[in-house]
Amino acid sequence: MPRILIVEDEEIIRSAVRKLLTHAGYEVADAGSVEEAEENHDPTRFDLIISDLRLPGAPGTELIRRAPDTPVLIMTSYASLRSAVDSMKMGAVEYIAKPFDHDEMLEAVESILARKPQESSATDEKPERGNGSGTSSDPDSDPAAIMYGHCDAMQRVFTLIRKVAPTETTVLIQGESGTGKELAARALHLMSPRALRPLISVNCAAIPESLIESELFGHEKGSFTGAVSARTGLIEAADGGSLFLDEIGELPAEAQARLLRVLQEGEIRRVGSTQSRQVDVRMIAATHRNLKAMTRTGEFREDLFYRLNVMQVRIPPLRERQSDILGLAQRFLKRQGEKMGKPDLNLTPEAMRALERHRWPGNVRELENAIERATILCDNDLITPSLLDLDGEGGDVNIPESLVEGNNEQTLSREAEATSDLSLEDYFQHFVLENQDRMSETELAQKLGISRKSLWERRQRLGIPRKKSSGN
Repeated sequence: MPRILIVEDEEIIRSAVRKLLTHAGYEVADAGSVEEAEENHDPTRFDLIISDLRLPGAPGTELIRRAPDTPVLIMTSYASLRSAVDSMKMGAVEYIAKPFDHDEMLEAVESILARKPQESSATDEKPERGNGSGTSSDPDSDPAAIMYGHCDAMQRVFTLIRKVAPTETTVLIQGESGTGKELAARALHLMSPRALRPLISVNCAAIPESLIESELFGHEKGSFTGAVSARTGLIEAADGGSLFLDEIGELPAEAQARLLRVLQEGEIRRVGSTQSRQVDVRMIAATHRNLKAMTRTGEFREDLFYRLNVMQVRIPPLRERQSDILGLAQRFLKRQGEKMGKPDLNLTPEAMRALERHRWPGNVRELENAIERATILCDNDLITPSLLDLDGEGGDVNIPESLVEGNNEQTLSREAEATSDLSLEDYFQHFVLENQDRMSETELAQKLGISRKSLWERRQRLGIPRKKSSGN
């Protein structure tokens, strides 16, 4: 049984992670600081350390030095993202941003522990970066172990991932929101010769336009207001490993030009620097948008598109995976049931038919959230169609990512009530159409109290096109 040490000074978070991992079958110990961890435990005798970045006394990254043979997963808030990148440079195997959900933490733990046997089996020689076969000998790194799918379309996806993963080829993952593009990127990385190096994931839509170049490429001290010290960018942090750029269609023009140079020359230049740095990064990009069509309108660089589109992996929407729907539902039901102490839950025949009839505009993510909602509401052992609420008019019930921004729905509710009797969706559509000609995407999102990512997701769902690029 793998042994995991949690180092976190906030008791609520520490307790929640401890219960989650214990329930998942791991042997867990915990501490509130690096000093307490060393006083009460031997960090070198654990299979994994999960530590908060900011702790009283020594920072969590100190555990990387004190337990050099034990992988360290760093927990951090978005505000500390750059520090998390620095921790990757110091030797952390991965970082996870707060707030995270249970599945995200479990997937990160499973992924790290799946790599550890390969590291520990090495002799005094340094592990090879790859032998052309990737890590396919590890069953947990196979795409079928990371993504679920028995239909022909998904089997073709798995076959393509197995073929392209061991290469250095740039990959563009196409698919609607909620289809599992990030899981495909993780499978590509874990089956590649770079599996023991970092996989840095970046959601291009979630970073404000004014910060995205600094986040990706880093910056020098004094290069702009607030740049009080030099910072390593996310691309540089991925050196030797893989960089996953999700929603790459949302990159502003200047960042696109800089990224093109990374692909062409293998080099970056920090904001405010005159010196270039060489980087060795395998690029994986993903989008739900039609990049080819965007090149015709000038929204996306044509030369960058062709650099990215060397190998394309298309993840099919759930409506094209009819034979996988019930299998996915059963997997989600088992996971949610175990998490909530309801291990004997079953779908009624009527619920199964309702699942198969639904069109799933939110794809796998919508299915997972429908099952989670039904599990919470269920008072016995049977999940019925009414608990799934697939035909309800629940607004954002099936689009949870637009709710994780905090009080976004409350913000929209207050605005809508102050305006008229408009529904939230009506108000959103009215506000965007009225203001998008004079506001940037970032300004629209800030006014609505949501992130840029939520703004784009709502645009897609409501069919509101973005204004044409002015070429700026």
